[in-house]
Amino acid sequence: MMEENAASVLQFWFGDSADDATVAARQAALWWQKQAETDAMITARFEPLVKAAAAGTLAQWSATPEGRLALIILLDQFPRNMYRNMPQAFACDPLARGLCLEGLDNGDDLRLRPIERVFFYLPLEHAEDAALQAKSVELFEALDALTQGSGGANLSSYAEFARRHQRIIDRFGRFPHRNAILGRPSSDEEEAFLKTPGSSF
Repeated sequence: MMEENAASVLQFWFGDSADDATVAARQAALWWQKQAETDAMITARFEPLVKAAAAGTLAQWSATPEGRLALIILLDQFPRNMYRNMPQAFACDPLARGLCLEGLDNGDDLRLRPIERVFFYLPLEHAEDAALQAKSVELFEALDALTQGSGGANLSSYAEFARRHQRIIDRFGRFPHRNAILGRPSSDEEEAFLKTPGSSF
């Protein structure tokens, strides 16, 4: 664990390119494809850091926008790889949300690159809370508008995914695809919804 730090987390997640469009293209498979090899790699390399972040022993990282982002990735993204289809995948979500909301109050997100801000905001998109979903959509739509015509990454798809998450929470108050993982019974309406395309993420 001592060899890993905030900078190495960000380098692993975003790569080395200074161009956001290049980052989005190169890192898409790492970010969005469900691959056992990727999950195993993240577990082997970063599980000690995730546990340290969850225990609060890396709190000093939040003193900088980049360090706060690294913590958010450790607590929001990596558990979804490391503990896929297990309750632990979501166990650190409250910590990630807290870091995100505190960072928004501090303006930390505004000091990051647009592609980095995507992951800064994702804890709100993952929240089973209507108010936080509304905030997520607001942030992603503003980010999309900011980057339109800039020649950088096209972030419209991220805004659309935020709206899709919001619609599910507005309808059910929770993400039905988590029910089986978390041992929650599904309603008949949720069961029907889970049989439709795009019902899980």
